[in-house]
Amino acid sequence: MIEKRNSILASDNYIFEHFFELSADLLCIAGFDGFFKKVNPAVTELLGYTKEELFSNPINEFVYTEDRDYTAKVRKELLNNKPLLNFENRYITKKGEIVWLSWTSMPIADEKLVYAIAKNITHNKKMEEERNLLLSNFTKVNNDIKRLSYTSSHDLRAPVNNLLSIFSLLDVSKIDDAETLQFIEMLKLTTENLKQALNDYLDILILENNVTEQVEELNLNDSLNTVMRSINSLIQNSKATIQIDFSEVEKIDFNKSYLESIFLNLITNSIKYAKPGNYPSISIHSKKINGFDQLIFSDMGIGFDMGIVKDKIFGLHQKFHNHIDSKGIGLYLVNNHVTSLGGKIEVESKINEGTTFTISFKKESTK
Repeated sequence: MIEKRNSILASDNYIFEHFFELSADLLCIAGFDGFFKKVNPAVTELLGYTKEELFSNPINEFVYTEDRDYTAKVRKELLNNKPLLNFENRYITKKGEIVWLSWTSMPIADEKLVYAIAKNITHNKKMEEERNLLLSNFTKVNNDIKRLSYTSSHDLRAPVNNLLSIFSLLDVSKIDDAETLQFIEMLKLTTENLKQALNDYLDILILENNVTEQVEELNLNDSLNTVMRSINSLIQNSKATIQIDFSEVEKIDFNKSYLESIFLNLITNSIKYAKPGNYPSISIHSKKINGFDQLIFSDMGIGFDMGIVKDKIFGLHQKFHNHIDSKGIGLYLVNNHVTSLGGKIEVESKINEGTTFTISFKKESTK
């Protein structure tokens, strides 16, 4: 019996070792001292270092310089027996290339070891960066063209109106030359046509701008489900729980793209800024207060110090946490979507106690 049991254990060890060596994901065991203790071939293949090089240097030396402080801060939480879920940072390969890794790490305090799995997400990050760059450039060009069109049309109307004023001041009764009178009439008619063309052009610009902000009756559940389907893998991987209750207000009048953008930015922010070692916990519900339809969005994340960030929280490129992916754009977009259609957004937050956003939609949109 003892020999059989030893044979089974040996077989199990072989299977686990085989699995460790053949996994395409990066598998490693690290000590609480900050050094690798064991890595699989996927680690050495991606980073380009030998096992001896990886084992003889602190892990932080392989981390991209700009990510080291943040990584060290998160690692302290890990050593306090808090698991690390979907943590992203950058490493430098032996060739000097930057690679993005997404880590899931579990500490074992009794063994003073950390068991970790990482996925290479460099391709996804590059695709996301290229998409954001293209979108940013497209938006800038589009806004520049729109601004130039508005400015040119508006500024040209002033001299055109001045010309028409001059024509009204002319006393043509004192002009006897028929050819001169004909030229004056032609200039006046041309100027009036130019004024009409400018007015028509501005009307078209305003109409097109209004089309991009089209308001329609939207089902909150449908809009939220559309967003959640688009980020399903992020929600699943982060093990986020989302409680939803739209029983009090099921539908609102709003812009479809704006509403989906609001859901997208608030949900991804809550996942991104969840407390280390905790799964994201999100609550989304609707209310009707004094005739206003409201959307209440709460999480249990790391929160803000409102005494410091109160007047800056919706500013462009304002960042209040040292998260690597933070761009300071999400809340700026949310605020603009809400306020551009006559609504308002309020924030309540405390450090390590979470954040609540209350969105009040334009009163005329209530049913």
